[in-house]
Amino acid sequence: MKVSFYANLRDIVGKKTIEADINLPASARDLVEVIVTDFPALRAELLDANNEFHSYMKFFINGRDTVYLENKMDTLIQPDDKVDIFPPVGGG
Repeated sequence: MKVSFYANLRDIVGKKTIEADINLPASARDLVEVIVTDFPALRAELLDANNEFHSYMKFFINGRDTVYLENKMDTLIQPDDKVDIFPPVGGG
């Protein structure tokens, strides 16, 4: 499963896109667990003390933020889905 990262997350991973080794279909939550296992430095960036995805982080499946999907982080990801993870962006 290809996963793209942005901003400081890309710096931590060391590249824009990784290939996460996960059996699909799996949930967005499952994918995050695989990612933080493969890249431990991302754990604090992506997960809170209860191992829940930080509410301020953005996890997009096919261009849609999971907070707006019916099953949120329990949404199942399919092999051809596009996944993007990035921190909130501010500026002006």
